[in-house]
Amino acid sequence: MDDTFCYDVKAQNPRPRCIFFANRVLKLWLFFFVFICLLLVLSNGEETTNANKLIKIGAIIDIDSSTGREEKTALDIAVQSFNSNESNNHKLSLHIQDSGRNPLLAATVTRKLIKEQEVEVIIGLETWEEAVVVGNIGSRAQVPVISFAAPAITPPLATARWPFLVRMANEDSKQLKCIAAIIGLFNWKRVIVIYEDDAFGSESGKLALLLEALQDVGSEVEFRLVLPPFSSVTNPNVAVHEELKKLQKKQSRVFVVLHSSFSMTIHLFEEAKKSGLVGHDSAWIVTETISSYLDSFNSSVISSMEGTLGIKTYYSEDTSLYKKFYANFRTTFRNEYHEEDNSQPGINALRAYDSIGIITQAMEKLKSDGKSPKILLKKILSSNFTGASGEVCFEEGQLSYDPILRIVNVVGKRYKELDFWLPGIGFSRNPGVKNETGYVGEISQDLGGRVYWPGDSKLVPKGWAMPTDEKPLIIGVPARTSFEKFVKVVDGKLPGVKNYDGFCIKLFYEVLKVLGYHLPYRFDPHNGTYDELVDKVYNKTYDAAVGDITILADRADHVEFTQPYAESGLSMIVPAKSEDSAWIFVKPFTIEMWLATAAILIYTMFIVWVLEHQSNPEFRGPWNHQIGTALWFAFSSLFFAHREKVYSNLTRMVVVVWLFVVLVLNSSYTASLTSMLTVKRLGPDVTDIELLKRANLKIGCDGDSFVRTYLEKVLNFKSYNIENVSSEYKYEGEFKSHRIAAAFLELPYGKVFLSHYCKQFTTSTPTYRFGGLGFVST
Repeated sequence: MDDTFCYDVKAQNPRPRCIFFANRVLKLWLFFFVFICLLLVLSNGEETTNANKLIKIGAIIDIDSSTGREEKTALDIAVQSFNSNESNNHKLSLHIQDSGRNPLLAATVTRKLIKEQEVEVIIGLETWEEAVVVGNIGSRAQVPVISFAAPAITPPLATARWPFLVRMANEDSKQLKCIAAIIGLFNWKRVIVIYEDDAFGSESGKLALLLEALQDVGSEVEFRLVLPPFSSVTNPNVAVHEELKKLQKKQSRVFVVLHSSFSMTIHLFEEAKKSGLVGHDSAWIVTETISSYLDSFNSSVISSMEGTLGIKTYYSEDTSLYKKFYANFRTTFRNEYHEEDNSQPGINALRAYDSIGIITQAMEKLKSDGKSPKILLKKILSSNFTGASGEVCFEEGQLSYDPILRIVNVVGKRYKELDFWLPGIGFSRNPGVKNETGYVGEISQDLGGRVYWPGDSKLVPKGWAMPTDEKPLIIGVPARTSFEKFVKVVDGKLPGVKNYDGFCIKLFYEVLKVLGYHLPYRFDPHNGTYDELVDKVYNKTYDAAVGDITILADRADHVEFTQPYAESGLSMIVPAKSEDSAWIFVKPFTIEMWLATAAILIYTMFIVWVLEHQSNPEFRGPWNHQIGTALWFAFSSLFFAHREKVYSNLTRMVVVVWLFVVLVLNSSYTASLTSMLTVKRLGPDVTDIELLKRANLKIGCDGDSFVRTYLEKVLNFKSYNIENVSSEYKYEGEFKSHRIAAAFLELPYGKVFLSHYCKQFTTSTPTYRFGGLGFVST
């Protein structure tokens, strides 16, 4: 039974084994099908992820400022334009943070963007202080940072210190050279620098560059006014007014504003206009920091800035990219900020727009090279294209090209554009063309003819404050002078009143008559040396100096001189010895002339005797009688006193020639002898400076002038051999007492001295020339 059962079973079970095998094959194929589908789904999901990859960008700007609003608008336009393009495989996510231009706050939001938002790039940063702090954090976290600010002077090894910091801006050196060129063009010698203190000393670099640039054009900074930070003052109008009071005491009226916040700039110009510092005699020049506010100021602020010159970075408005961006910017900005009048993007807005282009182009290049922060930084630095802001190309972490600057002039409620300023060229009518050697443009020389100056004036401001009756010019006059014919200061009838006279003072009065305007002034007597008088003009104790002041090179390095009104030089005055003698009557003719006259006389005597002794009885007789008659005839004819008659016509011809020679001889002799007897001949007693030094003789000079120093340092006289003579009337006594052997006087003084003592003294060569006599001004 068991066997049968088993058989049945064995006989009926072959079919289930086949079914089992088929099931296993089916399950295997089903596994492969599911595996392949899973791979396709995963692959498709990865492609979908790549197609919708999100690039996170952090932006740190000052949202409350006009520039920050422009940057935000430009960034939104760039991101929206990129994301709306369906052909792009990436999408941008913009995370904007407000720094308020505070480096500490910028550091805080940077860490937040890196840790919480995981941004891959950070852009913005309007100040170099923010850029440095954020650049340090970005370099440690290996996040590229694109800054819209650059230092005035690039620090050494900047790339090594901040390897992930990219400066999408230019240094301030070119801008400050342009300002110095404007100052040099109008020949302003002194300027006042104004800037707002930001507590970080960021303006010290700009000031150093400006000082160097001004030195190249022969100008200097008279005073620098540092305004307190706007956030630290409770009443800005009062604070600015008190600071501007310091400028009222300064003579310069050329003001250069290096840096100021938006709000401080408004108060600065409004108070300056109220104080009278914006007027006919003043000139205001502002950097691009201030010029960027011009589109945001209302009409009242613009009116207080009229005539101001500003610097702006040039960018072309004719490109299709700029026109497209500009149209979007106007619409977006007006819709978002209704209270703002501005619809003109500044250079920072254009750079913000271009920074998105830099990032997207760099991301596109990462597909083939892999992705890492260092590779991303490398791709950013390799950017080379023309954006809305102009050429974008980096070298050593900053823009590689020198910017073209535009000079603008505030007129009415807006501003107009004047000339361009090209690096290496200067002022130009057009933006020029850049070639391998640099920029080439049409050079401009008449910027001043097209400038609208403060006070609705077309005349170039003098650049210094005109004196008033309440504040007249203080003019120094030398009170101790050796020669009173030039300057004489004596006490007047009233106590404390001085009377001023002399050639220099009279010349000053004549100059006043031709000025064409009233010039209030006040003389102040100076009791000291002439060098000390010049120094008082240099240090502003005096506004000018009038007197017999010699123009010297070392003096001209510190002060300005007028054109010389008298020549100047150093002459040596020595006692004269008379050249008269008892034989003066023979001096009109030289020995050769006397011998020639005697020879002609004897020759004429012989010819007359030969022609007359045969026919003329007066020439006959003994030989001694004939010789005496002929000699007397020739000699007496010298005085036209001959009485002998001549018979021969040939003799008459000889006599006529002889009488003509006699006439010439008589006239010449008479004239020469008369001049000798009329003008007394004087000769110098000492003729050589080296003789004075070898003989160790004493000399005299005016101790208050530069002459003593010149004698010691240039002519090498011993100081103990030089006597100071305080008055022109003392020189005669010094010579007579033999205390001095010679006197060294400037040429004008020497002429005056010799006009009084022409019979006793004379001058001896050489005469050492100087720049002449002139008046001194600052």
